[in-house]
Amino acid sequence: MAAVLTDVWPLFGLVVRTGRVELRLPRDEELAALAELAGRGVHRPDEQPFLTPWTAGDPADRARRVLQGFWSGLAEWRSASWSLDLGVFRDGEPIGSVSLNGTDFRVVREVTTSSWLGLPHHRQGYGTEARIGLLALAFDHLGASAARTEVFPDNAASQGVSRKLGYRPDGISVDARGDEALVSHRLRLPRAAWLDGTHPPVTVEGLAPCLPLFGL
Repeated sequence: MAAVLTDVWPLFGLVVRTGRVELRLPRDEELAALAELAGRGVHRPDEQPFLTPWTAGDPADRARRVLQGFWSGLAEWRSASWSLDLGVFRDGEPIGSVSLNGTDFRVVREVTTSSWLGLPHHRQGYGTEARIGLLALAFDHLGASAARTEVFPDNAASQGVSRKLGYRPDGISVDARGDEALVSHRLRLPRAAWLDGTHPPVTVEGLAPCLPLFGL
């Protein structure tokens, strides 16, 4: 049955591996565990480091939003507009999620990224490692020309990871969260800066049958 699923939707066969983590689409039981992890918290209650209101509602509400996000990404996938939401696994255990998004990627060749980790897995370098895996997929295997991300000015951890990987300031954006207007720093990583950097080895498996889904 797993082979049939991969034949019909080859993204289930796509696996990105770094030294310690593996990025791939979670299966149903793994997605449930990932949602439960998010329900227990992705940041401290006294912080608001993301535009997504992760502290809103109870753990079940947060878990449901994770499920809906993964399902909608698969259901709404188009070659001209896609969102690849991958689970981050450490020794088979889901510890977080990363997203790679593209609009008119075949022409524009730019992607955006985002990520979260469950609270028990913070400050251990997993976020940096997962971002490197995602960027290696984008630049080295999909041929991206740039990667963009947005981060709050006071999100020191994400700002630090982005600077370390070579991102450059690219202006600001303003978004609404309820009745509050929030300013984010836009950051951009050009292909040349990625190629000039030194990164740990990343392996990608199962990409070839997926390329038409990315418009390639």
